[in-house]
Amino acid sequence: MAKQQQKAIDNRHYDVIVAPHITEKSTLLSEQNAVVFKVAPGASKPEIKAAVEAIFDVNVVGVNTIVQKGKTKRWKGKPYFRSDMKKAIVTLKEGQSIDVTEGAK
Repeated sequence: MAKQQQKAIDNRHYDVIVAPHITEKSTLLSEQNAVVFKVAPGASKPEIKAAVEAIFDVNVVGVNTIVQKGKTKRWKGKPYFRSDMKKAIVTLKEGQSIDVTEGAK
């Protein structure tokens, strides 16, 4: 019975963190022990911290969040709208790192 409850908690963590956000800027942030993730729009900072600590087995020092508003773009002359995206910059304890290219354990 305990395994089923633990598995439900793990699934919730995977619902909070959507994907790593890999850009030039996020690569430069990795030098300061920070990793950038796309997260669920309703995720709070404590939920993000708990999810990163549970999935990647690291200690999180701080979490900063950003909501990037969607833009109107055009494709073949027809407008469409990009959706809003919430990003989290997660600062890790000194000496720890997450390799986002290999995935979770």
